[in-house]
Amino acid sequence: MSVKKVLLLHISNVSGHKKATEAINSALKQIDPTVQTLSINAFNYTNPISEKIVNSLYMSILKRIPSFWDYLYDNPSVVKALNRYKKIVHSMNLKKLKKLYDQFEADAVVCTQAFPCGMMADFKKKYNLDFKIFAVLTDYIAHSFWIYDNVDYYICPDQVVKRTLIQKGIKEDRIKPFGIPIDPKFNSSFDKNSIKKSLGLEIDKPTILVMGGGQGIGPIKAIISLLIKTSANFQIIVVAGSNKKLYKWLCKIKNRLQKKIFPFGFINNIEELMCASDLVITKPGGITTAEALTMKLPMLIVNPLPGQEEYNSHHLLSIKAAIKVGHIKRIPGIIDMLFKNQEALNNLSVSAKDASHPASAIDMAKLIIESF
Repeated sequence: MSVKKVLLLHISNVSGHKKATEAINSALKQIDPTVQTLSINAFNYTNPISEKIVNSLYMSILKRIPSFWDYLYDNPSVVKALNRYKKIVHSMNLKKLKKLYDQFEADAVVCTQAFPCGMMADFKKKYNLDFKIFAVLTDYIAHSFWIYDNVDYYICPDQVVKRTLIQKGIKEDRIKPFGIPIDPKFNSSFDKNSIKKSLGLEIDKPTILVMGGGQGIGPIKAIISLLIKTSANFQIIVVAGSNKKLYKWLCKIKNRLQKKIFPFGFINNIEELMCASDLVITKPGGITTAEALTMKLPMLIVNPLPGQEEYNSHHLLSIKAAIKVGHIKRIPGIIDMLFKNQEALNNLSVSAKDASHPASAIDMAKLIIESF
């Protein structure tokens, strides 16, 4: 029996899309250690110069004119207008994709972002190839750039997104609502007190986790400045991600404060930090949302980005697993209310657990392997 090969495609080296491929990769190895995998940043592989320009432009739009991104996101007229450009880009990338395919000869291609999904769908059609394509949606929305006839399976977060895909013309038997893929380690058993002790946290003191995604973006400094002035008794974990400037600031101020702050940079043990925490203040990225739900961690949503994070925010509010903060100045009052009303905090936690998909990546890995 020949060894099976799975190509995993994402974009951006610091992103939820990459974390999703890493989670699926871990699950594949867990289910079948003989499977060969190759994970690639597809945008960088095909268009290295364009990647830097597009990433810079994307971040600039989000920071300066987020309403413009909100207008662009899943706008039917924009999708239609970009179709011709998209076909040209895909055509330009065919040579590189052919070289990659000839070298690795994948039996299955897993795409955790719409750009590589579209490229591989057109590549498969152009050369009449029979590898399987798995489109893995990592937010609680199915936008139109995902839709292609020759994608074999769509793996989506829940039944709501499944219905959207059906409305967009995808056959029901091709859609699997397994959840957003998170590392199988999130499905392990955790001892909260042991983890708090290993991190240097006080076991009996409430813990708040503050995050801004892998890049540490958002008003984290302002949030910390508010939290350290409150009279409520809690300790704070802050994940700065790849934001080195933020991390240095946290390290500089932590020893001058009455409240204990535990700063972290880019880490690989977020499951431990979530386990140690009673509440997370964050922007609702898809992976962060799925991880927090699995860890039964109530969320305070702050400054969701237009587009995908707004949809994630709507989902969290609809399942009653989060509270959306209209203005960061409201954060201390909400925290004080939750820590005084344990029932309200517990209700958020129960709702999170009920909506979680802890075996998401394992379920995906099984489907991929069974498709061979």
